[in-house]
Amino acid sequence: MIKEVCVENFTHVPKVIRRGADRIELCDNLAVGGTTVSKGVLEKTIEFCRQEDVSVMAIIRPRGGDFVYTAIEKEIMLADIQTAIDTDVSGIVIGALTNERELDTAFLSVVKSITAEVGLSLTFHMAFDDIPKEKQKESIEWLSANGFDRILTHGGPLTQPIEQQLETLKELIEMAGENITIMPGGGITKENLPLIERELDVQEAHGTKIV
Repeated sequence: MIKEVCVENFTHVPKVIRRGADRIELCDNLAVGGTTVSKGVLEKTIEFCRQEDVSVMAIIRPRGGDFVYTAIEKEIMLADIQTAIDTDVSGIVIGALTNERELDTAFLSVVKSITAEVGLSLTFHMAFDDIPKEKQKESIEWLSANGFDRILTHGGPLTQPIEQQLETLKELIEMAGENITIMPGGGITKENLPLIERELDVQEAHGTKIV
C-alpha cells in the first residue's frame, strides 16, 4: 500500500515521513482544497524528501473554487509546472474542466506534452468528482490514453463519508481496469484505511490523516 499524505507547506513533512508516508502531495491552503506552493517550499521539500527516499507530487492549482480556469490562470499553471520541473519534482497533481464540467482536453493536452518530455508522473485530482457520472467513463479513458498515471477521487461529494462511496469507487476501479490507477481519497485515515484497502483492493490511497 502506497500511502500518499497530503501536506500543507513544509511544516508537517518530516513528521508524516516518520509516521510512514510513502509519497507526499505538497500543497498550500488546504482550507480551500489545496493550491500551489512557493518555489522555495517546493525546493526545500524535495531536498528533504530526497534524503528520505520519499517522492513528492506538487499540486498545480492557482486558486480555490471551481476547476474552470481563465486563459491567464492557465498561463500561471504552465509557469508553475515549469517551476516544478526545474526543481526535479516526481510529478504533478492537476485538474481542469470546461464550463460543461467535462475535461478541458485542450489544456490538459498541453500539460501532457510538457510533462512527457521529462517523464513527470501525472495525477488528475478531485476535479474528477465534478464530472457528471455519465461522462466519467470516457474521462477515465481519455486520461489513461493521454499520459495520466492516476485519478484521485472521493467517488462523490466530500460531504459524504468515503465509506458511503465504496460502491461508486468499485465501479470506477472496474472502468479503469489496468490502464490507470484509481486512488481513493478524502476522509481516509489510519483508522479506516484497512477497510478501504480490503473493500477496494487498491494499492494507493490518499489523505491528510492517513498515517
